[in-house]
Amino acid sequence: MPLTRAQRPLYEVKAGLFKGLSHPFRIRILELLSAAEELSVAELQAETGLEASHLSQHLAVLRRHRLVASERRASHVYYRLADPKVAELLAVARALLLDVLSSDRDLLADAHALPALPAR
Repeated sequence: MPLTRAQRPLYEVKAGLFKGLSHPFRIRILELLSAAEELSVAELQAETGLEASHLSQHLAVLRRHRLVASERRASHVYYRLADPKVAELLAVARALLLDVLSSDRDLLADAHALPALPAR
């Protein structure tokens, strides 16, 4: 059954959400933000090791797809998850990843070595 004219924008927003998640560094940024109430750009840069321009590009994608929110205070910009459900989504994705990798011992061992996600 094809998409109706009314349904198409909803699926485009949903696809955009997954596009926002489609880069390893963006997922890591979201994981870091799920472990903290908020982080400054400097803190995110220190944690990810990204150059400022690359971090800025990833944060712009996350903002555009409404996964993070930002607030400027004086000369610093702070980021937080736009919705607590983003952290839940990351936790479900991690569980799915472990299930998918369960048949590959080497990849599963690597997955278990990923940084811990905060409990929600």
